[in-house]
Amino acid sequence: MAEVHFTSNLRRHVDCPTVESSGETVRKVLDHVFAVNARLQTYVLDDQGALRKHMRILVDGLAITDLEKLSDKVRPNSEVWVMQALSGG
Repeated sequence: MAEVHFTSNLRRHVDCPTVESSGETVRKVLDHVFAVNARLQTYVLDDQGALRKHMRILVDGLAITDLEKLSDKVRPNSEVWVMQALSGG
């Protein structure tokens, strides 16, 4: 199963410890996570089910490219990181 991590700045707002989740895509992995933690979904996804503009997801260290359908592939031993995007100068 993939290991899904949430950064500390997100954990300040929602209780979301690291979890293991199955699924072949980011969408499927997150669907399993949200089934257990529905409140987290509103922080990560918008009302259309796309990744919120202020969020980023990395799979094995690489940023996902499909921000709407979340169809990027996840391997059984992948590490998925969900984080708030930071900006500034």
